Amino acid sequence: MSIVVQDPIAALLGPWSVRVNLYSILFRLVMAVIMAAVIGCERSSKRHSAGLRTFILVSLGSAVAAITDICLLNESGESFAIVSAAAVVSAAMISGNCIVFSSKSQIKGLTTSAGLWVCGIVGIAIGAGFYTVTLVSYLVLLFVLSKLPLIEAILKERSNHFEVHLELKNSSNLQDFVSTIRKLGLRIDDIESNPAYANSGLSVYSVSMTVYERHAGEYEKHSEVVEALRSLDYINYIEEI
Repeated sequence: MSIVVQDPIAALLGPWSVRVNLYSILFRLVMAVIMAAVIGCERSSKRHSAGLRTFILVSLGSAVAAITDICLLNESGESFAIVSAAAVVSAAMISGNCIVFSSKSQIKGLTTSAGLWVCGIVGIAIGAGFYTVTLVSYLVLLFVLSKLPLIEAILKERSNHFEVHLELKNSSNLQDFVSTIRKLGLRIDDIESNPAYANSGLSVYSVSMTVYERHAGEYEKHSEVVEALRSLDYINYIEEI
């Protein structure tokens, strides 16, 4: 026994939006482009590698693939015809694999890659005519990409664990740095030398630390700790990563 779930938005738009016809195809493709454009603009404004055109192309391709699958299914009546949409999403996952390691040993591109993949799935939902699912998932995606970074920043700033990119003028200053860290009520969890600066004349490290003793009224935030360390003469540069 099959259960038919009626899309509320499709019910409001009318029967034409459910069927595959010229008007519904144009409507779905325009939706795919507009929604992806908003996400792409948000990513571009933050100077991410995958921006406006990338998100539009992935969403548009996914929508076209879903529409093509529906047409093939209607023609052949076989369920195995639903293959091109899955292929598009797989391609988006591969092309969106823009995870890179910066010279400061920081992983970049995870959020953009995941956003590109989800945008492709939203495009499939548009092409299939699932308007309500599309709208809800799109709003959630937009909220996650645009609003959650603010919450993440607050949580990160108050966390007991953080990591810094450290540039010392001389490797012999590392012992002085460790002693200062302990005086500030911090524990060093890991120190990793950065080989990218091997011939720069600097001693560069990625340092993971844990706050085990918070001083009352002093150094409540990571930025305050980093600012205090930045004033030391033997530190050429330091920032949280």
